[in-house]
Amino acid sequence: MSDWHDVREELRAYALGLPEAHEDHPWGETVIKANKKVFLFLGIEEQTEKWDPKFSVKLLSETRGHALTVEGAEPTSHGLGKAGWVTVPFLSELPETDVLLDWVEESYRAIAPKRAVKALDERPPRLR
Repeated sequence: MSDWHDVREELRAYALGLPEAHEDHPWGETVIKANKKVFLFLGIEEQTEKWDPKFSVKLLSETRGHALTVEGAEPTSHGLGKAGWVTVPFLSELPETDVLLDWVEESYRAIAPKRAVKALDERPPRLR
């Protein structure tokens, strides 16, 4: 897989293409929201001594189990892990990008308003 910046940007661009999605920067981090709820945490753009690049998504049980097999992946902190959130480091051996995009879409579907999910389902398959 390519440089982690490229993967991060691909996830960001895909997420922003989903109905009613927008970017926000609480706590100096990049998040993508549907309505007012976050469905993708992308952290800060640059690696630092205290922060390794990673992303977090909300996944269903089966997918969450798969995501947690990625080296370094863990339930998201601050109690979010109990609600199905998983944090995955960009610097690990990641699955194919299509799998990561599926995780972003699954997180979106779990968080987005029903009208937005309906709008996504009404798109031709290539535009999802």
